[in-house]
Amino acid sequence: MNSTSSAFGSQREPRHVLARLTCALLALGIGAASGETAPASPAPGADSYTVTLKQLGRNYPMSLRGVESTDSVNFDVRADSIVTGARLNVQYTYSPALLAELSQINVLVNDEVAASLALPKDKAGQLQQQVVEIPAHLITEFNRLGLQFIGHYTLSCEDPMHSSLWAKISNTTQLGIDVSPVVLPNDLSIMPLPFFDRRDARVLNLPFVFAAAPDNATLEAAGALSSWFGAQASYRGARFSSHLNQIPATGNAVVLLSGPDALQAGGLNLPAAKGPTLTVMTNPNDANGKLLVISGRDSAELKRAANALVLGSQALSGNSVVIDRLDLVKPRKPYDAPNWLPSDRPVKLGELLPAKDFNVSGFNPGEIIVPLNLPPDLFSWRDNGAPLNLRYRYTPQEKSNNSSLIISFNDALIQSQNLPSRDKLDSGLLSALQTGDNLNRETDVLLPLNSAPPQSRLRLRYMFDYLKQGECNDIIIDNMRGAIDPESTLDLSGYDHFIAMPNLGVFKDTGFPFTRLADLSQTAVVLPDNAGAAELDAYLTVLGRFGESTGYPATGVEVIQAAQVASVADKDLLVLASGANQPLLKQWADRLPAAGADGQQSFQLSDLALRVRDWFSPDPEANQRKTRLDMAFSGGANSTYLTGFQSPLKDGRSVVLIASGQPQGLADATNALIGGDDYSQSVQGSLVVVRGKNVEALVSDQDYYVGSLGPVKYLQWLMSRHVLWVLLLTGLGVVLLGGLAYLALRARANQRLGR
Repeated sequence: MNSTSSAFGSQREPRHVLARLTCALLALGIGAASGETAPASPAPGADSYTVTLKQLGRNYPMSLRGVESTDSVNFDVRADSIVTGARLNVQYTYSPALLAELSQINVLVNDEVAASLALPKDKAGQLQQQVVEIPAHLITEFNRLGLQFIGHYTLSCEDPMHSSLWAKISNTTQLGIDVSPVVLPNDLSIMPLPFFDRRDARVLNLPFVFAAAPDNATLEAAGALSSWFGAQASYRGARFSSHLNQIPATGNAVVLLSGPDALQAGGLNLPAAKGPTLTVMTNPNDANGKLLVISGRDSAELKRAANALVLGSQALSGNSVVIDRLDLVKPRKPYDAPNWLPSDRPVKLGELLPAKDFNVSGFNPGEIIVPLNLPPDLFSWRDNGAPLNLRYRYTPQEKSNNSSLIISFNDALIQSQNLPSRDKLDSGLLSALQTGDNLNRETDVLLPLNSAPPQSRLRLRYMFDYLKQGECNDIIIDNMRGAIDPESTLDLSGYDHFIAMPNLGVFKDTGFPFTRLADLSQTAVVLPDNAGAAELDAYLTVLGRFGESTGYPATGVEVIQAAQVASVADKDLLVLASGANQPLLKQWADRLPAAGADGQQSFQLSDLALRVRDWFSPDPEANQRKTRLDMAFSGGANSTYLTGFQSPLKDGRSVVLIASGQPQGLADATNALIGGDDYSQSVQGSLVVVRGKNVEALVSDQDYYVGSLGPVKYLQWLMSRHVLWVLLLTGLGVVLLGGLAYLALRARANQRLGR
C-alpha cells in the first residue's frame, strides 16, 4: 500500500482530543468576547436532535421499586460534535401512597445530580411530563443517564420493599441534545468515522454518489460498502441513497469514481487515479462534511479499493492510499457469519458478551442479557432443546428462603435455580463447593428452539431475598454479588440445517437464504435494465440490511441484468423491479403469485390474513394456506409487493422479488423490511403486499426445502408428513411378509413330508 500522506494509528486519539479541545477553547473565547454585547447565535453547522430511551436500548419502561432504586441507559456523543446544551423530557408515573416531602426522582448524568423532580400528592397516579435542563459540562463523549427513585410511604417504620413504593419512567422519554461541529482530520485511520459513529444511536443515513450511471462492477463495490456500513450500524439500522453527478450540499457522502483520465463528479475535480485509491477529503459544499472517495482507473480497480477498505480498514492511515496488492481472502464457509452463533461447535457465552457484563451486584441487580443470533434454518422438529451448560457463582446470604437465579429464554421462564443461604450449607457437598465468600454451582438447561426467532435473548437474573423480621426490623443486605462464568457453553452442533421455503420472515430478519454465506458469494442481484435512483437506493439499503445481519461485508455479491441470468443459475437471486423495467416478470410470470402488466394488477389470495395476525411455525404444514381467490384489477393504484419462490433455473435455489408499479414504491418495501413501531405487522410468508405503513401477508404456500437432513431423520420426518402412505406401506409390508412366511412354511412342510 502506498500512502500519499501518512498517519499512525497510535496518534488517532490524541489528535481527536486535541481537535475537540481546540474547538472548545475557541468557542469559549468567542463567547467571552461577544457575550456582553450581543445575544448568542447558533454556531455554523450547529444541530439539535432527540433520541428516546427506547432508541438508547430500553425496550421497556423503567420500573423503580423500593425505598431507593436506580436504572440507567448509556448515551454517547459523536466524535465530530461538542455538546452545547441538553434537556430531558421525562414522562413518568408514581404511587399515590408516597409522602411528597420525603419522595423524589433524581436525574443523574454520569453519577452527578442534574435535577430532582418533586412528587406532589395531587398528581400521583397520573402520567406526568417535565422538561429537565441538563448542564452541558456534565456531558462527555461516553455518558450514563440515570433515573433514581427515592420513596417513602410513612414517617414511622416501613417495609423497604413495600408494594406502594414504585415509580415508572416511560421509554418514550426524550433526550434532546444541542451540538456544535468539530472538524475531524482527513485520515483513514479513524474510519468508519465520521461516516458512521458508533456513539450515535440514530439510524445511519449515508448518500452514495456516482459520476454517471454505474456499471455492474461499480455496483458490486457499492454493495460491499453499504453492507459494511450496515454491519457497523448494527441495531440502529441504515438507509442509503444514490445520487448521479451531485455532491450533497451538507454532510458526509461516499463517492465512487473510475476512469483513465481526471475524475469529476458534481463539481468535484480529482487527478487521474494511479490505481485502486481510497481518499478522505472535505466536502467542497460543507466545511464540516467529509467525502470518502473510492476511485480507480476502471471499475475493477474501484471494486478492489472498496474491498480493501471493508476488509482491512484497520491497517489504513493517511488521507489517501493507493492499494498496491490485495490477495484473495479465504473463502467463507456456510453459517460462519460473525454475528451468528456457530452451529458446528459449542460456543462460550464469553464470546457473546464482555466478561464484565456477566457480573452483577446489589440487592436488586439488573438482568444479564445474552444475545443469541441463531441461524434461521436450524431444524428443531421433535427436539427437546439446545443444551446450555450454565456455570454461576454468588455470595450466599446468612439467611434466606427465596433467593434464586431465574433463567429465561425470550421472556419465557426456563428454570429457577435455588440459591442456598449460609445456614443451609453444612459440611456436605454444598459447603465443599464454596470458595471464599462465593459459592460455585453448575446446571444443565435445555433451551427450546422450537419457534424461537433468529434474534433471541437468554436472560439471567439473580433474585436475592431480604430478611423480614417484623416491624422496624426488616433488613436489606446490599452487598450481594452474582456472576455467570464466561466459560458456560451453548451447543447447537446437534442441529441440522433444513427449512421450508419461501419464507419472507427469515429474509426480513436475517437475509436468509442469501446470507447463508456471509460474503454473499452465492448471491446474484438482478437489477432492471437502465436502473434508476429508486432501484439503486433499494439495492444499497437491502445489502446494508444483509450486513447488519451477518456483520460481514458482501464482497462476493454479483450484480447482473435479466439477459445474464442464465450465467448465475447456481445462485440465489434477489430481483428488483419497478414498473415494466424487469423482463424476468414476464419470463417467470407462471411462478409469481402476484403480477402486474399493462396497467393490470393480479393477485392470488388466501385466508391467511383472516386466521392469524402474527404467525410463525417451524412446521411447514401449519403455515400452508391454499389459494382461495385469483383476482385481477385495473386502476390508478400501483402495488408494491415482496414474494419468494424456487428458482426456475435450479431446484433448491431461491428467488426473492421486490417489485412495485412505480419506482417510489421500492422505498416502501425497503422500509417494511427495516420495520419499526409504525408497522402493525411484519414481513412474513411467501407474498407480502405493502401499502405505505400497512403490511399484508396474502399467500403462504411452502413448496420447496433448503438444506439437508441425515437419512434417518429425513425418513422419520417424511413418514410423519405422509401418514396415510405409511399405513399403506405398512399394510403392504405385512401382507408381503405374511405371504413369504406362508410360502416358507409350506415349502418346509412339503420337504418334511417328502413331497
